[in-house]
Amino acid sequence: MEHTRDWIRAVRENMGKVLVGKEQVIDLVLTALAAGGHVLLEDVPGTGKTMLAKSLARSLDTSFGRIQFTPDLLPSDITGMNYFNQKQGEFVFRQGPVFANIILADEINRATPRTQASLLECMEERQVTVDGVTRKLSEPFFVIATQNPLETTGTFPLPEAQLDRFFMKLSMGLPSQQEELDILNRFLKGQPYEELETVCTGEEVCKTREEIKKVYVHPQLLEYITGLVQATRKSREIISGVSPRGTLALLHGCQAYAWIQGRTYVVPEDIQAVAVPVMAHRLVLSRGYGSTVSGEEQIRAILEQVKVPTEEWERR
Repeated sequence: MEHTRDWIRAVRENMGKVLVGKEQVIDLVLTALAAGGHVLLEDVPGTGKTMLAKSLARSLDTSFGRIQFTPDLLPSDITGMNYFNQKQGEFVFRQGPVFANIILADEINRATPRTQASLLECMEERQVTVDGVTRKLSEPFFVIATQNPLETTGTFPLPEAQLDRFFMKLSMGLPSQQEELDILNRFLKGQPYEELETVCTGEEVCKTREEIKKVYVHPQLLEYITGLVQATRKSREIISGVSPRGTLALLHGCQAYAWIQGRTYVVPEDIQAVAVPVMAHRLVLSRGYGSTVSGEEQIRAILEQVKVPTEEWERR
């Protein structure tokens, strides 16, 4: 199994040449990719969301599609459409940008709900249906969507059904002064992104997904996972807790994170590392007067409340 982790180390190192101080974010993005999920990056402009997606795509020997979401974007602009070819005398399907391995859905909340919904089938079922004909998308298929949390004019917030289809929701965060100084020095004489080389194939990513299924999860840790999920459904601050899809995402997320860290078994720290990015965006919070508690804070509070089991976690 060890040699199959080589691509993780190579991609992590490759992306680290461009992104300064974002090791944990890179690890979580690779966790989502390895687990077969999708990522929503929410942060203010200029923090490196697009650069992260492009650096990942450049590191993989796979196709890359970018969709710039705007209010006038149509579903057919994403999925593709049938047009009449006069030379052939018949209708021909023109593929949309979603027919790629790595998709950057930039500023997804600027598109209308109808256009946003056109991604639902692609993300969940790995297929596109146009005019009654269903076409499979090639694997690996990974969507990185970005959105700006500050602007509200001309935006359409993602509905719960769409949010639930994102494996993780991440934030890049602003750099410290030292990290910002490193960024200036790194970009002073060149563009590190332009120098990135391909270090991994799509086949290696697909093989990884089979390896991750073999990562051992102790029965007590399965109970711990369900205990965390149940706590989100019992809280008075939360109208709607984590769905069963979210429970499975937490399971697969901790398996993938453990695998990326070099282990064949899950420990409680793996679950805690992925709990917030996997579960927080799936909560529907009670917005009472003066309430400012976020989903992230709710999950962190639940992690403090639910007892962590202690055991030898390796398979016996």
